[in-house]
Amino acid sequence: MRETVKAHGLSASKALGQNFLFDEQLLDRIAAIPGDLDGATVFEVGPGPGGLTRALLRAGARVIAVERDDRCLPLLAELSQAFDGRLTVVAGDAMAVDVDALTGGAPYHIVANLPYNVGTALFTRWLEPRAWPPQWRSLTLMFQLEVAERIVAPVGSNAYGRLSVLAQWRSSARIAMKVHRSAFTPPPKVMSAIVQILPTAQPEGVDPALLSRLTEKGFGQRRKMLRQSLKSVEGAVPALEALGIDPTRRAETVSVGEWVELARALAR
Repeated sequence: MRETVKAHGLSASKALGQNFLFDEQLLDRIAAIPGDLDGATVFEVGPGPGGLTRALLRAGARVIAVERDDRCLPLLAELSQAFDGRLTVVAGDAMAVDVDALTGGAPYHIVANLPYNVGTALFTRWLEPRAWPPQWRSLTLMFQLEVAERIVAPVGSNAYGRLSVLAQWRSSARIAMKVHRSAFTPPPKVMSAIVQILPTAQPEGVDPALLSRLTEKGFGQRRKMLRQSLKSVEGAVPALEALGIDPTRRAETVSVGEWVELARALAR
């Protein structure tokens, strides 16, 4: 991989949030997290020079990768040829891509070393579809360790927040692996971790968009009491009182189940 990248004159772009992984054993371990990928479809964001892409292809997957860095496209084209066309590369911005349409309505896994600058935005988008279970069967995503800890955090912990609720109210979340900064080229300033998300049963009577708005308001002003942070959401404060949730509490003390009950009450 290092020689291939060198031959193509590639280097990680700070503007695109790139940090390359070259350790094939580590990449194979990441590709194994979703389980058996032989014949499965995998969507990858920002493959760069294709380190993780190679590991997914070695695992037998058919990979659809979105890459906005034109410098990487010739290398990825060579990779597609080497693996009998099981790699499809879409040149563009992942934020503008409809993954469900790309995969033709078939189930798929998402596996990606997400660029730091768009990782959270993509993650919340994948968690918020109205139709559930979603077309994706699992998310295996690399984040900064701090973000990964927020995703899996329990109520009452310092890391607990909006990402915790969105990731846990109708899916299970776990840190599958931590990755030392020295594994990357160039090494980032922070540690990283792989988070795995699996869909679970969705609670009935809950509007995902409403839950998203509630958590955005509640955790957007963490220091404020709920009666203040949620006052712009019509009916939220009376609903809190009706549910027996003290409106003088702060968002980080409200469990995932309580956020769900609040969203359900407002939907009614």
